[in-house]
Amino acid sequence: MLAPFASKATALLCFVALLAVPVVSHSGNHPLASKSQKAAAASQAGKPDDAALRARAAKLHRDAIVIDTHNDITSPMVDENFDLGMNGINADGTMKTHTDIRRMKEGGLDAEFFAIYVGKEFVGKKAAEGGGPARRALDMIADVREQVRRHPETFEMASTAADIRRIARQGKIAALMGIEGGHAIEDSLRTLRSFYTLGVRYMTLTHTNTNDWADSSGDINDATVHHHNGLTAFGREVVREMNRIGMMVDISHVADKTFYDAIETSRAPIIASHSSARALANHPRNMDDDMLRAIGKNNGVVMVNFYDGFLDPRKIEFNKTANAKAEEFRKQYLDDPKRAEEEFRKWSAANAPARTPLSVLIDHVDHIAKVAGIDHVGIGSDFDGIPLTGAPAGMEDISKLPNLTIELMKRGYSDADIKKVLGENFLRVMASVERVAAEMQAKEPTAATPKFQP
Repeated sequence: MLAPFASKATALLCFVALLAVPVVSHSGNHPLASKSQKAAAASQAGKPDDAALRARAAKLHRDAIVIDTHNDITSPMVDENFDLGMNGINADGTMKTHTDIRRMKEGGLDAEFFAIYVGKEFVGKKAAEGGGPARRALDMIADVREQVRRHPETFEMASTAADIRRIARQGKIAALMGIEGGHAIEDSLRTLRSFYTLGVRYMTLTHTNTNDWADSSGDINDATVHHHNGLTAFGREVVREMNRIGMMVDISHVADKTFYDAIETSRAPIIASHSSARALANHPRNMDDDMLRAIGKNNGVVMVNFYDGFLDPRKIEFNKTANAKAEEFRKQYLDDPKRAEEEFRKWSAANAPARTPLSVLIDHVDHIAKVAGIDHVGIGSDFDGIPLTGAPAGMEDISKLPNLTIELMKRGYSDADIKKVLGENFLRVMASVERVAAEMQAKEPTAATPKFQP
């Protein structure tokens, strides 16, 4: 989640990202990558796709269990009263959201993790201001459950990997939740357990902000922020308690040292719910090859983020320039913010590269499969937590998920391996986390509750 509802400074960054959509094509690490890129180029030039391959891909996509581990449609649900039964496409054809029921079905989705995103701006808020982090999380959880209640023909709440399989067989979409931002527990293991009871099945240890017990990649280079060199002693207790209750440990957004501390502490496999490969796109939100290998050794899974600002190196570089340029215009037209915005739009229109091709997203899947192993890669779109134009061409919204299957097939992946990427890898990890929890609870029936120590 890029925190579109956060502070003015964050909103400016999101505005910049919205206008910046670059194009680049990597020479992928899979042996068939160049062949795929040629096929994509031919398709864009107007050459028809192979009908037999598309038909085979469509059947495979239907047969697979397709799981997206990170979708921020919960923010429009809470902040704009968006109902998933509504049309997320405006009357003029422009996009309002990446996600709605119609397009989830078109995408062949079987399970969705709704992000319980808690922005850093909720830390310290009073009740009259909307409440603090735990209150924000509770509001979002309530809205997810309300959507399931309103649309029982489409959704059913799921708590386990077995639930996902059962609900998928019934032709419904399994609804699950993951907290984004460990500050949501307000330094309380009791609150962590309560969130689990309410249906939360993973927690991202940090968002873009370092919290009281874990460092974030988002501010790790900010000297004004107090850091902990990874996880504190209490942070390790949080990870252990997540293991004990069966909540998956998510390391997207965390600082590198926090990642390694979590790997060292966790008795269960961990996940990266929406992260990509740093070797292909040098962004601190992405994972370097040593981290990918560590995930493989841990038997965890990396779910590839669809945001081109994390996938495409040209987009990353453009965003850096654009952020500085937006600030320059803001200062130049301090008394005329509309003029500043208009000047920035003109500059961006003249300088922003074209949209990122789908092949770049597949390059990240390729790279993670090569470095971590084919058993350790999946999909975590970040839809509706990224700019509406921030996903690659061919993956504009959730209805386009079948294009992943087509492109993976073009690159020579076997049917079994494609099913792993679409959902089986994640289901394996989730089931393993459940097994570890059962073993720990058999040995530790009474929960320890250490108090937070600053």
